[in-house]
Amino acid sequence: MGAMELVAEALKLNPAERFELVDRVLHSLDQPDPEIDRIWIEEAEKRLAAYRAGKVKGIPAEEIFGGF
Repeated sequence: MGAMELVAEALKLNPAERFELVDRVLHSLDQPDPEIDRIWIEEAEKRLAAYRAGKVKGIPAEEIFGGF
């Protein structure tokens, strides 16, 4: 069964069932990648160490976000 056939069948479902289907499909796409998580943790630790060592300065949130 192709994608368009699946869509046609999905459109026959009631709204609650369609919502459940969409929710499950979207969640199936949101799979964390442990390698990317490891790289980001490593980068965050490097940035924190540089900040604590005085190698970089923080920027106040008000300066970044302004009047938000």
